[in-house]
Amino acid sequence: MEQKYYEMTIAGLKRELPLCPLNDKLMIAGFVIFGDPELTTACAKELISKAPEYDYMISAEAKGIPLVHEMARLQGNQKYFLARKAPKMYMTGVFSAEVKSITTAAIQHLYLDQKDAELMKGKKILVVDDVISTGESLRAIEELVKKAGGIVCGRMSILAEGNAAKRDDISYLEYLPLFDSDGNEIKQ
Repeated sequence: MEQKYYEMTIAGLKRELPLCPLNDKLMIAGFVIFGDPELTTACAKELISKAPEYDYMISAEAKGIPLVHEMARLQGNQKYFLARKAPKMYMTGVFSAEVKSITTAAIQHLYLDQKDAELMKGKKILVVDDVISTGESLRAIEELVKKAGGIVCGRMSILAEGNAAKRDDISYLEYLPLFDSDGNEIKQ
């Protein structure tokens, strides 16, 4: 089968996103900023200009890492946090939240280190991700922030996919549609 693409402009830059089947009726456009520093920087600048006041940012491992890193760099090399997909040897007092992502078959967990949690306590935390779709990753990150005693002050992403664009509690740069099995945009 011939690969189909969805062309869109994100932060002023044109990109072609490959359409990827989720099942026999639904396809999503694959959006990955890894290896695209031009797009990552452009998106980070736009998101920063729309961000509410915050003390720290957090993102989930792994696709949000380049974005949150670039946003922190542009803000003067500010510290940020990562919700990890697995506990690491250096982490202590680890706690977790369960997540079922649209792009991953199995249930996953996100983990936070107690040392990071102590810095979050009582602070305004901005949740940043590359794409918000079902909102499950966002929910899991928020659960970790709340367990740490932090206050979620905003939720931002580059793209809002499908029905996520109807949410009034997130900020995003562009809408990303869903597609039928023939690659036609599904009108929401």
